[in-house]
Amino acid sequence: MNRLLLVAFPEPYRSRQGEELLACLAEAYPGRSWPPPREVVALARAGVQARARAVVDDTARPWWLDGIHLTALVLATLALVPYLQDVWHWALHIDPGRHAIAFHFSGWYPWARGPGTRTRLLPYGLLPLVCLIALLRGKLWIALPAAATMIYAGATFNSNTFFGDEGKAGLGYYGLGAPITARDLMLSGALCTACAVLAVCRPGRLRRHSYRWLVPVVLAMFMAGGLHIISISPAFQRGLFALEVAALIAAWVATSATGDYRWLIPVAAVAFIRTQAIVIQPNGFMQSLPDMVVLLLLIAPLPVLAIAAQRRQSRALLE
Repeated sequence: MNRLLLVAFPEPYRSRQGEELLACLAEAYPGRSWPPPREVVALARAGVQARARAVVDDTARPWWLDGIHLTALVLATLALVPYLQDVWHWALHIDPGRHAIAFHFSGWYPWARGPGTRTRLLPYGLLPLVCLIALLRGKLWIALPAAATMIYAGATFNSNTFFGDEGKAGLGYYGLGAPITARDLMLSGALCTACAVLAVCRPGRLRRHSYRWLVPVVLAMFMAGGLHIISISPAFQRGLFALEVAALIAAWVATSATGDYRWLIPVAAVAFIRTQAIVIQPNGFMQSLPDMVVLLLLIAPLPVLAIAAQRRQSRALLE
């Protein structure tokens, strides 16, 4: 089990010092397959710092371009989250029945007709999924049309039945209870803008990530589709909130270790999109916490990351 901790470190580090680290853990904690929680946290933090330094040391692309790429990946993931169950059921030809996502046309498919439902060709969730995979591999010629189609699907929800009504009339909840529908074009518009900027700025320079990064996505789809956990269930919300907190902590650790601002860009984009959703649709806000508390939690990470980057740069100058 100790080998799982090495995943937090970049591959060059694992090749050079992985066996040495495993030997140290075996010596420090004999007979244990897993170190104490404090040691796990320390190793995870060291791994994030090592990955962050490796990213900053790679000068093949400017920091802001990498930050916009990260922003596009985060926004595509955010757009996919409410439709994990839907895409899983569609891909495996599963009739969700009463477990369908609670939208107007409750998840019916061309092979699963029901009374009062309309057939649709594709689920809306395929669009952010295709966009996410293309962004991971740096294929902007695929990601940009997928993001543009998301805008089209949201703008024509009253007349376009290609994707059905699913995911466009119902609410998708994003952490902290901010409701965002597909017809709210801020999310898809921001994603499309990020993809357009990346396409203009020489996409050949983009970082290409391994398909292994899709393993958590497939696992999330399996859990949502196999266990019928919809995006408005408390379990789904608590799990998403925990993942977001972990991501923010990782961004803070990376920023504190390097003094680089690239991780501030996706955090700012997500905060802006969620804040405008709450401000524009206050009546649709899911009252998981008081409004001001949620807004504070959304905005607070921005100055925290900025201060962490500034302090790290100041220490580097003194050194």
